[in-house]
Amino acid sequence: MKDPVAPGKAQDSFSGFPVVLCSMSGPKDNIITLAMCHIFSFEPPLVAIGIGPKRHSYGLLRASDDFAINIPTKGLLKAVEICGSKSGRKVDKFDAAGLTREKAEKILSPLIAECPVNIECIKVNEVEVGDHALFIGEVVAARKDTQYDSKDALLYWGEYRVIGDLVR
Repeated sequence: MKDPVAPGKAQDSFSGFPVVLCSMSGPKDNIITLAMCHIFSFEPPLVAIGIGPKRHSYGLLRASDDFAINIPTKGLLKAVEICGSKSGRKVDKFDAAGLTREKAEKILSPLIAECPVNIECIKVNEVEVGDHALFIGEVVAARKDTQYDSKDALLYWGEYRVIGDLVR
């Protein structure tokens, strides 16, 4: 038997979402911690991130032509929490989190040197969906540290986690 679940609580059944640090340029470079990030197309390679309109990064992304998705590992948890709890209106998150700006190959937005994966995206669409906007970017460049192990990537759903046991 299955019990009914309120529509607004159905998302609690997901096991977690990937945590990314989205960096963007603007009057002042900024970073936002996101757990709304997903691949939407393989050809062309499209990735979307979701951000609420009350966030400082929302306005920056609306005004920007590009953004970077940086995948942190569990060793960067403190920086992830800082970038998710401080406002870029008030602080320089690169400085506050001890992160290093790195020049991207094909976009203006900075990359985060400490993240083992950096994905450069050109914004191709923006869609308002409920209480968030999806910013869809075409991946135009990417790089991955040769020592990167996706088992160290962070997931979030109420708390931070990493990937567990292999089922098959």
